[in-house]
Amino acid sequence: MKIAILTKEFPPNIYGGAGVHVDYLTRELTRLNQGGHEIRVLCFGAPQGDDFGRKVIGIPAGLTLAVQDDRHGKLLDALFRDVAMVGALDQADILHCHTWYTHLAGCLLKQILQVPMVLTTHSLEPHRPWKREQLGAAYHASSWLEKTAYQNADAVIAVSGSMAKDVHRLYGVPKEKIQVIPNGIDATQYRPKHDPGVLARYGIDPLTPFVLMVGRITRQKGILHFLESVKVLAPGIQCVVCASVPDTYQFMGEVTQKFEEVRRESGKTVVWVRETVPVEHLIVLYSHASVFLCPSVYEPFGIINLEAMACGTAVVATAVGGIPEVVTDGETGLLIPLEPAGPHDPEPKDPKLFARQLASAVNDLLADPRKLQAMGRAARKRVEERFCWAVVAQRTLDLYKRLASRDRT
Repeated sequence: MKIAILTKEFPPNIYGGAGVHVDYLTRELTRLNQGGHEIRVLCFGAPQGDDFGRKVIGIPAGLTLAVQDDRHGKLLDALFRDVAMVGALDQADILHCHTWYTHLAGCLLKQILQVPMVLTTHSLEPHRPWKREQLGAAYHASSWLEKTAYQNADAVIAVSGSMAKDVHRLYGVPKEKIQVIPNGIDATQYRPKHDPGVLARYGIDPLTPFVLMVGRITRQKGILHFLESVKVLAPGIQCVVCASVPDTYQFMGEVTQKFEEVRRESGKTVVWVRETVPVEHLIVLYSHASVFLCPSVYEPFGIINLEAMACGTAVVATAVGGIPEVVTDGETGLLIPLEPAGPHDPEPKDPKLFARQLASAVNDLLADPRKLQAMGRAARKRVEERFCWAVVAQRTLDLYKRLASRDRT
């Protein structure tokens, strides 16, 4: 088969879970490539070449177009690159699109090439109202693009059972078109690795326990709630946040102000690593962390929890979306309930209570080192047994084969 993967993110331009997913999925597809399948990746970015057996076609930024609102530029840039993708792909047997940024290209190519289109659900626009801050009124257009693509897809891969239900409920995709295939992890790469020198490089005291958060600077990841929880963490704990790539300058300002407030009021050491941390260093941070904290208010899957678990670290996370399908409450970590503010507002109804619950769970684990270590071991074991990229890639390839075979009959 000629397999075409359409994505916004691809190395070296990765800032979220979708990019990580595409990178590792396509690597593993090439390892399974005994049948001589051709894998082409079309992505946003500079023109590239062959990489891990994948032919990578980068689509650079286009013209600077006039806009009514500066925030609309991201939508128009995506549409321009999508049209360029249509011109760059002359043939394919399967189209596989990731995130709304490539959905226009997928829909057009499906009609032009007359081949099946698969979508992987990394998130859904209706569950991310804060995107209005990032896109302005263009958020309505991105939501329409997403809905249109789902209603035209031949198959949808949901990264969790929770996402499968949302796809059916929000967009009316028939259940028989939806297949749950979770995200994976390379457990040979993500494994416990200790190097105090890496911690010192980022200003972290290797001799003091620390709680770690990793994520983009977006409301979705709950960074403000993490910072609020710092105020009620037990004394003697460092707090480390690896957070970069803000959604908007305005939200970056909110986060910066909150950091200054927490440092001033809590008296705790709060380390903010603002640059993108290389994977090899991130693995060390995961491994040294006493607890990994994921306070997301919306998380279709939460691949960062897998990364921490693979490094033998217990997780405290919000019980939203696909997270309960990854973190086993009481065994590999602790899950914190979140009562949303409303049906279209996933933020906690009582942010102060939510922050106290996060801190209480962390404090309880730190007070019981034996339980913490047992959870870390169980977390690593769960990753090895349930979330292997080889299995994810094989199930994805099997879906491609079924669609391509059906399309030829």
